[in-house]
Amino acid sequence: MAWVEQMQSVNWGQMAVYALGAYVLGCFATGYYLVRALRGRDIRNVDSGSVGARNVSQVLGKSGFVLTTLGDIAKGVLAVWATLHLTGDDHLAALVMVAVTVGHVWPVQLCFRGGKGVATSLGALLVYDWRLAVTYVVIFLGGFVFTRKTILPGLFGYVCLPVAAFWLDHDALQTGVITLLGAIILVAHRRNIVEEFPALAARCGVTAKPEQPKL
Repeated sequence: MAWVEQMQSVNWGQMAVYALGAYVLGCFATGYYLVRALRGRDIRNVDSGSVGARNVSQVLGKSGFVLTTLGDIAKGVLAVWATLHLTGDDHLAALVMVAVTVGHVWPVQLCFRGGKGVATSLGALLVYDWRLAVTYVVIFLGGFVFTRKTILPGLFGYVCLPVAAFWLDHDALQTGVITLLGAIILVAHRRNIVEEFPALAARCGVTAKPEQPKL
């Protein structure tokens, strides 16, 4: 099988170095350090506890949201760009894309309590294959128009990424790594998924049928 041959040709030492470097870069939680520097607070003790832009905006407002988003995107961009620039290896870049996202979601210095990984992974996707990033945005916007929600359309975009990768002729190994990336984002949003589906059902007027009284 082609993907087995690809795995056998991997330079495991190089892969470990780049993956570790990407993970460490991902651990730099932009929102956490912004709130620490400007307010002296731990953003993990605010509302959802996430270090992502949405939660940071509750403390620092719109400027905090923008700065956190840009910082998180930059991590993904830098990790993948540096890998492609130094090695030109698409498979290694795909692994780095996952590693930097893992670092953002589970940063070791913050006791593995990070963000949700969307901005960082999209920054990485933009450099890795801009067509995947554009596909994601199109799916997200279509879902947003239909539901007027952001979380579920965004997550659905990640579910569709492996299909898009296959359609864009990425090989089996690359498609598998992109599938793993989407799974990480879904795991990071597991609480949101539980909360959003009932809310969407209620919005659409779907409610449980009342039980019929027994005669």
